[in-house]
Amino acid sequence: MSTQTTTSSTPVTSSPMTDSLVSSSHEDEWALRQGAPYLIDAHCHLQDGHLRADIAGVIARARAAGVHCLVCNSDHQGDWDLILRLAETYPEVIPSLGVHPWFVAQCGRRWLWRLEALVAAYPVAIGEIGLDRQVEERNDGLQEEVFLAQMELAARYDRPVSIHCRKAFGRLVELTSGLSQRPRRMMLHAYCGSHEMVPVFEKLGFYLSVAGSVTWPKNRKTRTAAQRISAERLLVETDSPAIAPAGVPYERNEPAYLPMIVQELARLRGEDPVDLARTTTATALDFFNLIRPAA
Repeated sequence: MSTQTTTSSTPVTSSPMTDSLVSSSHEDEWALRQGAPYLIDAHCHLQDGHLRADIAGVIARARAAGVHCLVCNSDHQGDWDLILRLAETYPEVIPSLGVHPWFVAQCGRRWLWRLEALVAAYPVAIGEIGLDRQVEERNDGLQEEVFLAQMELAARYDRPVSIHCRKAFGRLVELTSGLSQRPRRMMLHAYCGSHEMVPVFEKLGFYLSVAGSVTWPKNRKTRTAAQRISAERLLVETDSPAIAPAGVPYERNEPAYLPMIVQELARLRGEDPVDLARTTTATALDFFNLIRPAA
């Protein structure tokens, strides 16, 4: 999650503009070619914003767009039960539980005990966790304490972990390098670092996930970095409802727009979109192996 979203209690109905945008997002040639694989949204927030108000419609539109698996990440403790219920209701939803760096101050005294109890009881991933030095009001020490506790949990239970990082890439390298045992599957979600840092993170064992910002023509930093990510370390995501692709209204993003990201990412990398879709899907299936949904 790269821009904060709010939860709406008012049902949201789709508009003609939204319907047309969602429709056009999966009518590209690659999505219609026979044999095109289904896609996996490696990171989203179905409990946030307009997505929560229309969850059945969101999932139906995702399936129509070829997105059949959605990894739903929590922001804070208040999301955990809801995300587990979504996963129980919709087989497309893969739950990922954790505390985002924006919300570390809200951690209760027994937050880690409860998180571990849920990790032990359910085949969940851990996320969204991480570091954020861009927000003005923050406690860097507390961010690191909560981050490291969750990294240790991910390593001990061998769970995939989704990591948020802004303006703290050097520190993330330091902290991760200093761990006596690192999680086997670490993903830097919505990667916004430099292309020079890509091989550094890959050497540490990170996977890097690309979101809608790669479609923004002026975002040269992300677009350049996306071209350098190794094929076997590349994942794709929407981070919905945030980070909408170019042409989609701000924070009206949803998993159905993932083909737009794949299409532009393939163009930048000089690859066939179907091949890129197939590769990222295979990588995501391996990365989230412990929480693969039933067919």
